[in-house]
Amino acid sequence: METQLTWYGQSAFRIVTPAGKVLLIDPWLTNPVFDRGKEEIAALAHVDLILVTHGHSDHVGNAVEIGKRTRAKLVATFDLSAAIVSVLGYPSELADIETTGHMGGTLTLLGGEVEVTFVRAWHGSGLSKEDAAPAIYAGNPSGLIVGLRHGPTIYHTGDTDLFSDMALVSRFHKIDTMLVCIGDHFTMGPLRAAEAVKLVHPREVIPMHYGTFPVLTGTPEAFERELKRRKLKAQLRLMKIGETIALGAG
Repeated sequence: METQLTWYGQSAFRIVTPAGKVLLIDPWLTNPVFDRGKEEIAALAHVDLILVTHGHSDHVGNAVEIGKRTRAKLVATFDLSAAIVSVLGYPSELADIETTGHMGGTLTLLGGEVEVTFVRAWHGSGLSKEDAAPAIYAGNPSGLIVGLRHGPTIYHTGDTDLFSDMALVSRFHKIDTMLVCIGDHFTMGPLRAAEAVKLVHPREVIPMHYGTFPVLTGTPEAFERELKRRKLKAQLRLMKIGETIALGAG
C-alpha cells in the first residue's frame, strides 16, 4: 500500500501510512475553504494520532472533537500538549509521555510504524478557548518531521518564517515531501518559502497555508516562479482542497 496524503486546506492534512495507520496534522477541517469539513469529521471512523504544531486555532482546529470520538493520541510538544488538555479538554490519558516530546526529540510511535521529530519554527503559539478570550501560554511552535516505515519522510513546517537552521534538517533527515507555508502576512511568503526549500533539499514540495483568507496573499504561481528562479530540483506538487494523492516511498 502506498502512503496517502489528503489536504483539507490551510495546514490540515491526513496521512494514511503503508500499514493503514491514520495520522492527522493540524486538523482544522471546518476551515472556510473546505466545505465538507463537518461531513469529513463524521466520516473519520478511525484516527491513530493527531499531530499539532502550535496553539493557534487554525492549527489545533477540530483536534479535541476528533480525539474524543476516535480516541486518537495527541502528539505535540510538552507545553502545547498540556495546554490543549487543560484549556481545551483533550483527554489526558490520550496525551501522555509516549506522545509528548520537545525540540530535537524523536518519538517512536505505533510499534515503530511512525517516527516524529520536533524541530524549530519561528512563529507564536498562544492558545485560546474562545476567539475573544486571552491567549494562554502554549510553548514554542514547532515543525514536524514524520518518518514512515516503508514510506516517505515528510517535513511539515508548521507556521514559520525562513531561518538558516532549516539547513540542519537535511543534515539529519532525507526529506522526501516538504509541506511548506507560503501565504505571507502571518508566515513566510513565496520568496522566503522558496529559500526554505533551497535549504532543505526535499524531493518534492507541496505548498500550504495560503488562500484561506484574503490576507494570505501568497500564491502557488508566485511560489513556482521563485523555485524556478533558483533552479531547484524539488518537484512542485499542487494539491486541491480535499484531494488525496499518493506519496512515493523514501
